[in-house]
Amino acid sequence: MLGGTSFVGRAIVEEALRRGDELTLFSRGRTGTDLFPDVARLVGDRASGDYGSLQGTDWDAVVDVSGYVPRHVAQAADALAGSTGRYLFISTGAVYDGKADGPLDESAPRREPELGTEEVDGRTYGPLKVACEDEALGRFGDRATLVRPGIVAGPHDQTDRFTWWARRAARGGTIPLPGRPDQPVQVVDSRDLANLVVTLLHDDRAGTYNAAGPAEPVTLRGLVEACARGTGATVDVVPVDPALGGGAVPLVLADPRFDVGMRRNADLARTVGLTSTPLEQTAADVVAWDRERGEPPLAVDLPADREAALLAAAGAAGS
Repeated sequence: MLGGTSFVGRAIVEEALRRGDELTLFSRGRTGTDLFPDVARLVGDRASGDYGSLQGTDWDAVVDVSGYVPRHVAQAADALAGSTGRYLFISTGAVYDGKADGPLDESAPRREPELGTEEVDGRTYGPLKVACEDEALGRFGDRATLVRPGIVAGPHDQTDRFTWWARRAARGGTIPLPGRPDQPVQVVDSRDLANLVVTLLHDDRAGTYNAAGPAEPVTLRGLVEACARGTGATVDVVPVDPALGGGAVPLVLADPRFDVGMRRNADLARTVGLTSTPLEQTAADVVAWDRERGEPPLAVDLPADREAALLAAAGAAGS
């Protein structure tokens, strides 16, 4: 595992250990040092290109959850040359150019690869992952497997995009929704993603797979209501002009042209092992984890006074 102590990587490690697999984690050794005490660790640094601890090793498979720029993949390939079977790269649904009319399957056009920078931001993230995919396929050929997750939800998520909605829905009451209630939303539970990854490795399966969920299409309103049901709460979702949201609320797509990004086709992944945890269960588990950690400030926020203003605006619009 190149990485493995954060969110997606952590879920993959937990699933692999549940199945009795033998793992080794390669990381800087600065975070998650208390996790997986019985799992072997190798210390290195992808930022500086330090892969010395991988020299002379031999692996059935390598899972790359921490490759964000093509240099990461190229240097890992150099260090692992001749010493690994399958190389599974965790990419992203952001590789697609989003111009397709229907749901995006694995054959949909990708964005142009980014080769001129290693600065990862909202503009470059997808194109850099395209370049990483190209590097993985070029170096490992049919021994490469690409998994393209959509938005991932679950315990230990640092982005808080789903956690925000789960926490807010669990409080119940009237929730302002500064967006389109019928907007499509896709989130995949981190445990389902992990199950897919480990299954692909056990089956030694090549190819490219969209990892998106849930199994049935859901709207933004439906997601909020599912979060409420999963946490035993009752909510009343009130639509508000998206322009009033100020970008503070996650998962909202202001422009319907971007909806295609929430309509990725995961049929292929489901045929080979992608499971589908109900949104209600994901929300319940996320809220339980969130409360256990003390409900700290989230990476995204809608302060109480701002929420009250949105509700007041919704009331004025409906009067």
